[in-house]
Amino acid sequence: MAQPPYGSSDPYGYNNPSDPYGYGQQPPVQHHYYGGGVPTPVSNNGMATASMIIGIINVVLTLFTCGFFGVLGVLGIIFGHIAQSQIKRTGEGGSGMAMAGLVMGYITTLLVLIAWIFVFGIYGWALWNINNSSGTSTY
Repeated sequence: MAQPPYGSSDPYGYNNPSDPYGYGQQPPVQHHYYGGGVPTPVSNNGMATASMIIGIINVVLTLFTCGFFGVLGVLGIIFGHIAQSQIKRTGEGGSGMAMAGLVMGYITTLLVLIAWIFVFGIYGWALWNINNSSGTSTY
């Protein structure tokens, strides 16, 4: 077929038989994923799990016993810091659990310290008043 003398009668290639997709479109891109496979799940750090469980137990015991179990908060803090350093070194999962254990450990330890300061303050004040009273009332 001969070309028209003044350019193409089909300037955009709508009727071009060599363009199977029509309208001058490019063929669809095909993505090939060779050998990647399914990523393996990352295991959680055991210390992180222990820190979170101890933190939860510590929160429950602190609420029900008014802060007389302060040792568990310290254990949760220790396990949480060990877990974070291990996670940073090995790339394991469980960073959120370690952080949750740390937060619960710090908060409950602070509440236990405040409770003990309050209790010892009251006992100290009472003993001081008993020892300094002369047996006569000033009222």
